Amino acid sequence: MHLVPSVNIPSFDYIFKYIIIGDTCVGKSCLLLQFTDKRFQPVHDVTVGAEFGTRTVTVEGRPIKIRVWDTAGQERFRSITRSYYRGAAGVLLVYDITRRETFDHLASWLEDARQHANNDRNTSTMMLIGNKCDHSPRRRVVSEEEGERFAKENGLLFLETSARTAHNVDDAFIKTASNIFKNIKDGVFDVSNCESSGITVGYGIASQKGRCCS
Repeated sequence: MHLVPSVNIPSFDYIFKYIIIGDTCVGKSCLLLQFTDKRFQPVHDVTVGAEFGTRTVTVEGRPIKIRVWDTAGQERFRSITRSYYRGAAGVLLVYDITRRETFDHLASWLEDARQHANNDRNTSTMMLIGNKCDHSPRRRVVSEEEGERFAKENGLLFLETSARTAHNVDDAFIKTASNIFKNIKDGVFDVSNCESSGITVGYGIASQKGRCCS
């Protein structure tokens, strides 16, 4: 008799696709690294195209795998970045609280996201992140109130974070996931079409409902 070794297949209920956007050097790659690896890398190569990372979190007792695409912020890579927008269930829009121009460019990034990220109903959950809040107050040029106001006016979630100290980093990703999960329960997403929704049914409930796509 031949024994077949057991294979431990990671169990998760859903996979959510995220994209991180914003100007260059606002800390997008550092946020991703802090979220996935729990570490800060002060010197980071400029992203060309996109980088990728994953982590499984728990939302309302359900295991959710988050797949994150970290995109280039330079204008010359903007057309490449747009190719990663489609089917993003979560969009993290990042600015640097110590650089006014990165805040001033948010409207352009938001327009891109709403045009390219998801289907006609604009069902992506969008989180505005003011990064580098660990810096001295003397270096701050964008107040927290300004960030909150922009988020409220545009229907975005909002948090200030520090990729260096990890302040609010997990919260930014998990709060976005919680909102996406609520939309699933409310029937906002068609999870049978993962290409459009950015949501894939995972192993945790596949045996009951069947997977969407791999």
